[in-house]
Amino acid sequence: MAAASAAAASLGSAAAAFASGASPKSKAKASNGTSSSAFYQQHCRLAARPASLVVRAAISPASTSPAALRSLIADVAAVPDANDRVKRLIQMASGLVALPAADKSVANRVMGCTNEAWIDVQLKADGTVTLRGDSDALITKGFAALLATGLEGLTPVQVLEVDDAVVSELGIGPSALPRSRANGFRNMLESVKKQTRLLQAGAAALPFPSLIVTADGILSNGTFAEAQAAYLEPDAKAVDALVAELSSKDIGIVAHFYMDPEVQGVLMAAKAKYPHIFISDSLVMADAAVKMVEKGCKSVMVLGVDFMSENVRAILDDAGHQATKVYRMAAEDIGCSLAEAAQGDKYYEYLKEAEGVPNAVHVIYINTALDTKAISDSIIPTITCTSSNVVQTVLQAAAQVDGVNVFYGPDTYMGGNLAELFTMMATWSDDEVRAVHPAHTQATIKSLLPRLRYFQDGTCMVHHMFGGDTCETVKNFYNDAYLAAHFEVPGEMFKLAMAAKKDRNMGVVGSTKNILDFVCDRVDEAVVRNVPSGERLSFVLGTETGMVTSIVRAVQAKLKAAAAAGAKGVEAEIVFPVSNEAVTATGEAQAPAGNGLTGALGSLAIVPGPAGGEGCSSEGGCASCPYMKMNSLDALMSVCAKVGSAAGEALLVPFEPRKYAAPGDGPSIAQAGCVPILHMRDFTNDKKFSDAFVKDITARGKVSAAERNARTEEVEEKEEEGEEEEE
Repeated sequence: MAAASAAAASLGSAAAAFASGASPKSKAKASNGTSSSAFYQQHCRLAARPASLVVRAAISPASTSPAALRSLIADVAAVPDANDRVKRLIQMASGLVALPAADKSVANRVMGCTNEAWIDVQLKADGTVTLRGDSDALITKGFAALLATGLEGLTPVQVLEVDDAVVSELGIGPSALPRSRANGFRNMLESVKKQTRLLQAGAAALPFPSLIVTADGILSNGTFAEAQAAYLEPDAKAVDALVAELSSKDIGIVAHFYMDPEVQGVLMAAKAKYPHIFISDSLVMADAAVKMVEKGCKSVMVLGVDFMSENVRAILDDAGHQATKVYRMAAEDIGCSLAEAAQGDKYYEYLKEAEGVPNAVHVIYINTALDTKAISDSIIPTITCTSSNVVQTVLQAAAQVDGVNVFYGPDTYMGGNLAELFTMMATWSDDEVRAVHPAHTQATIKSLLPRLRYFQDGTCMVHHMFGGDTCETVKNFYNDAYLAAHFEVPGEMFKLAMAAKKDRNMGVVGSTKNILDFVCDRVDEAVVRNVPSGERLSFVLGTETGMVTSIVRAVQAKLKAAAAAGAKGVEAEIVFPVSNEAVTATGEAQAPAGNGLTGALGSLAIVPGPAGGEGCSSEGGCASCPYMKMNSLDALMSVCAKVGSAAGEALLVPFEPRKYAAPGDGPSIAQAGCVPILHMRDFTNDKKFSDAFVKDITARGKVSAAERNARTEEVEEKEEEGEEEEE
């Protein structure tokens, strides 16, 4: 239960510690004919299992460790007192083969240890392994000695079969071996396995490209990383040209984190010279736009997909700024595969399952269009959520509305991850559950599970790509690193990040902001440690590549400040989990030797993203959203140039967010679409649902089917009127 407690503590502040991801096979089964209610009955059966059985299955696997290692572990575990077992482990340190100073390198450094520790694995002539190690902490040095002695002379295959449970099998316990120290032990074993896999593969370097951020600059490992890094120091003339346009015309910019590095590089540099530029996740883009207008901006550029510009337009109107112009970066649609999944008949059929269901509420992801929110709310009381607050939103609904029935959508992966989290919480103690939400216990979570449904056919084309061979490579070669994944990723990447969180306290699953904060917090901790030999933290970035610009800028600012204060040895490596199909050959040159890439990547000069413009292959990550690529620097400059003249702004009419029907005898689609957003704002501000929203949830289920259909038809008619106006 210690792992559950740690996960619960993290979940209490932001839903960034989901305990496990639903497997892709489970999701495939559910989406291929299994009803959502049947799927949840399966979750409930799991949740109803005795907690002791669940825990026993988790901590008592069949041991696959070699005899020599088992003997050493048994020697320590046989000592009666836990403190004496620690002393026995420390005694083993004297037998550790010394590691020369030259081998105390970044490559051999064990990440996640509270003290400095190194482990080095080599292949002997007979094909077996030999280990050396060192640490400034005697207990950690003792564990290194235990591994070195117990694994000496084994083949790489035998080393890789060693069970991760060896740490718990020592029997030392949390009183004598704090969780942070145990995590370090686990990561040392993982480092041994990673080095062994590299030796087994005959690889000289890790397979994925990366950027290494230091106080002095940025180093690129691989051509893919070079393509990302090229825009981190943008052309000064491009920056000045943008600032001149913005400042002379009082233009503000709100942009999503997923912009291409070229655009973000220029925006970041321009922001230092002009205050009205804001880069964030989708939740706060509209709020930032309101603040810009209130400080004098006359128009706002939205660099994102269409639902983002629609939200900005609607929130500005709600704040009384109807005269402010809002522009997208293309005349054609800038779509979003996830938002589009919620606009088809399948989604509305899913919501109509709520008809006649008492106390039904629809929790809809913020990344959807305004008309989707409006129509949804006409069918079932609806509140928006984000990847940061979705857990708290669902739990608050269950806390305030007795017998609530939750319909979540449209993101299938996030819905599955919610179900998996609540299934795990149903095995936790009441105190552990209350750490996530104070109004809940194990019993209330079990009660909620059969009343939680999620849409089975909605995914983001970018996050859908983190699976297959890419996750296998992460598991094999980066499982000692910090793993970060967005809530929308499928089960493979989700599970890796959550296992890193639960087992090693080195993972995060959350929103783009959660990921950025996680990276910055770990860097801050390393700066405080300020270990004499220096420290490199590696982060595997399981989300859209556009995040790298904000991460690199934030990290480098921290490292520069730390170096000025005397802490000069910290580095951060940002790893791109890129698949072979996630790149395009330029055909202009050969990639340099030793670029750290393998297979098809090793011989190509490449750029991020496949030639066809898709995000990535179905087998891997390093995704890049093709819709976000429509927000180019050229498009931004072209739109800005047209602002301020009657002729130019006439040309920009197709660039404005979608217009909806004007109010007649009731609210417009835009106004109706804002209602679920405002419910979320009430919850954010007051930490509870408004009385009016709770009343709507409890009363709506009593409305007749005829009345519900009439309300939906009215909303759909207004939507059609809006489309006719546009034409």
